[in-house]
Amino acid sequence: MLTSHRILQQYWHDARYDIRQVRVWYIDRGAPEDRSVADGPAICLESYYLNIRTPAGEKQIPYHRILIITYCGAVVFENRKIKGLADLIAGNALDICGIRTVEDREDEKNP
Repeated sequence: MLTSHRILQQYWHDARYDIRQVRVWYIDRGAPEDRSVADGPAICLESYYLNIRTPAGEKQIPYHRILIITYCGAVVFENRKIKGLADLIAGNALDICGIRTVEDREDEKNP
């Protein structure tokens, strides 16, 4: 099983991937529901944490606070703390590869 750090390293350093298609949900104390989300271009990988650029400045988020990583809207990492809840959490955001939500994709499966 790959760690969140290794998965992100692969997306950042392998030319087959586009970091603009990466989205990371993380524990952000004080934010609504204590969660925030960052898109790939706003993230810089460090040894022990993510450096995330926000309108309020930069935040350092330790890797153990990552809840979900998606690539093109597909969940590629889910923290065991929230096992089974990735679709509920990530489904509330737009799919950056097509601006469709998880609910839209479910509707397409069940016309």
